[in-house]
Amino acid sequence: MNSNQLLPNEYAAFYAPYVATLDNVLLLEELEISVHRLRNFVQDIPMDKYDYSYAKGKWTIKDILQHLIDSERVFAYRAMRFARKDFTPLPGFEENQYADVAEGSKRSIRDLLTELAIVREATLCLFRTFSDEAFQLIGTASGREMSVRALGFIIIGHQNHHQNVFQERYL
Repeated sequence: MNSNQLLPNEYAAFYAPYVATLDNVLLLEELEISVHRLRNFVQDIPMDKYDYSYAKGKWTIKDILQHLIDSERVFAYRAMRFARKDFTPLPGFEENQYADVAEGSKRSIRDLLTELAIVREATLCLFRTFSDEAFQLIGTASGREMSVRALGFIIIGHQNHHQNVFQERYL
């Protein structure tokens, strides 16, 4: 399944910038590769930058890693529900509230990167169980329709987006 096959009606317009970071990638392959790319990138960031935020009220790199972990869990859960033909509308989640409570900035980089890798492995295991038909299924989350495959590509694109933010605003 290729990112270029994804149709705009499979996800909310809010996610378009994330999808735009993808260029003809295969879903399962890129889910596996991209997490290693991010880990290597983060490990090369100077240690004094992990707790840095570029403006008052902005998250640190550690906070953003925690946000990626939390968001991936939410997106994967949505994908599982839709792939299992549970079309009960799912609520959104308040990312700032999650970040405040999770306190990612108090964790070590090693701990965050380990958890990110474990969550991604769980996401990969889940997505490998989906049939071609399941990837096409559409459910409702945050009041918007989303396909199972779109959720997988959004996980990758969301990660790419934040890696770009690291490069542009934190380094």
